[in-house]
Amino acid sequence: MLTHKASFPGAHGTPLAARLDAPDGPVRAHALFAHCFTCSKDIFAATCIAQALVAHGIAVLRFDFTGLGHSEGEFANTDFSSNVADLVAAADWLRREHTAPLLLVGHSLGGAAVVAAAAKVPEARAVATLGAPSDPGHVAGLFREHVPEIEARGEALVQLAGRPFRIRREFLADAAEQNLRDKVAHLGRALLVLHSPVDETVAIGNATGIFVNARHPKSFIALDNADHLLRRRSDATYAANMIAAWSEPYLA
Repeated sequence: MLTHKASFPGAHGTPLAARLDAPDGPVRAHALFAHCFTCSKDIFAATCIAQALVAHGIAVLRFDFTGLGHSEGEFANTDFSSNVADLVAAADWLRREHTAPLLLVGHSLGGAAVVAAAAKVPEARAVATLGAPSDPGHVAGLFREHVPEIEARGEALVQLAGRPFRIRREFLADAAEQNLRDKVAHLGRALLVLHSPVDETVAIGNATGIFVNARHPKSFIALDNADHLLRRRSDATYAANMIAAWSEPYLA
């Protein structure tokens, strides 16, 4: 596997840190990967999935959203819409430097973001979501005890995965305005929904909400016994292999 570091301006004009993992040989297609909420491109699941897709001849670009990982900018100034804009910027970079992504893959809130961004990536033929919420507003449940303070004071410092993040009222308002199910209904691409029936962070009912509203061609794969972050290598590799096999007809 060949790995190249990259950087490009994101939604707020600040540089986003990225890495392109590619096969040491012919590239069948390029894929764009969006990580989970407050995570980074280097989270275990993202790394495993990229490695497995590369083994199938698919080059994968993964990047850190604004204010996360090694990307610049302030996380407090971001929201779901800016995440979508970051994704579009990443697709634009791939189009300029290599070829546009034919496959979009998103984990958790990143899954919701790739669904929303697909309309702005015309070359994309297939979209895969892993443990994605059917409503971006779902993330507010991760810090529900702070929502009254955010609404009253305009912002609050919340602990997520053991780290402090400043969440502002604008973030909640933007998430509430999203209609992801309508975007799913008008996706116009092949859709693969992967979700664990025992996901305790994003319940399996979210997968139902996405799948029911999607039009064919659509598929569902249960990641049985996997946790939300796909911490076990076997779960992440299985998911990646399923994505690669499912997407093959659309990447030809």
